[in-house]
Amino acid sequence: MSARDHILQRLRQAAQGPLPLPPDVWGQQAARTDAAGAGDRGERIRLFCEKMAFWHGEVVRASRSNWPAKLRALCLAKGVRSLLHGERHAAVLAGSGIAGLRAYDRPVEEWKAELFRDVDASLTSTRGGIAETGTLIIWPDASEPRLLSLVPPIHFALLDADQIHANLLEAIGAQQWSGNLPTNALLVSGPSKTADIQVTLAYGAHGPKELVVLLLDGEDAR
Repeated sequence: MSARDHILQRLRQAAQGPLPLPPDVWGQQAARTDAAGAGDRGERIRLFCEKMAFWHGEVVRASRSNWPAKLRALCLAKGVRSLLHGERHAAVLAGSGIAGLRAYDRPVEEWKAELFRDVDASLTSTRGGIAETGTLIIWPDASEPRLLSLVPPIHFALLDADQIHANLLEAIGAQQWSGNLPTNALLVSGPSKTADIQVTLAYGAHGPKELVVLLLDGEDAR
């Protein structure tokens, strides 16, 4: 009998014990959330802002009604000459007074050079946020393609404060990812960065140099 056969024989003759119970992932994560205090809405918002700042992202508080005015002020302050947007917010932006509005209304092959050279900033929606890591959840679709958040040097993102979840697992459960995942789900924590060159962290190497989150709440911005 070979050594292999001997090992297999011992495995087959071993006593069969009860099957191990699967880990209680949801229970463990709930305990972590409670310990961190992230079960409270205000604490989730505070933690998200803290973590986003750690990743060099900027959070600007706004109300659900005044965010176009906030965006206009930000564009003026940052010298934005052209703002790229999808269909979702076209009507609202049209009356915002923001100069240089450009709709993403063509296949990228038709205006790739223009997109990469002449667009200063973009605006996208978000699916929600993750307080634990200061992360945005973005689900690109036909109305807001992925390049909106990937190419322009400045990325403005709208985030509903009610959609900030304590952690990724909670977001997956609350938003029922298992039944309606898009072809491409993005998790974005701050502007693009890399440490490939001499292990030195650099921002904007392969994407936006700035990420500005417009945090939308029912109350007036503070």
